Amino acid sequence: MSHKENWRDFVVANVDGGVLDGVVTRVLPFGAFVEVAHGLEGLLPTVGGTGPLAAGASVAVRLDKLDVQNRRFSLTLA
Repeated sequence: MSHKENWRDFVVANVDGGVLDGVVTRVLPFGAFVEVAHGLEGLLPTVGGTGPLAAGASVAVRLDKLDVQNRRFSLTLA
């Protein structure tokens, strides 16, 4: 499946903002990137009280903002 097909399928399946299981791939000062589907990572911004996240950690997230045109999305903890 191509990246374009992954993105389209992801958008269609997650337009309702349901809970997604993901894996933290990178942690940066402003947040963590979480892979929620093969090849698709979203940003989980750092917010007070969420606790430390480490690469490789499993996390439940919810789709917060979806920018279809730029193929970007941000997440919140579920």
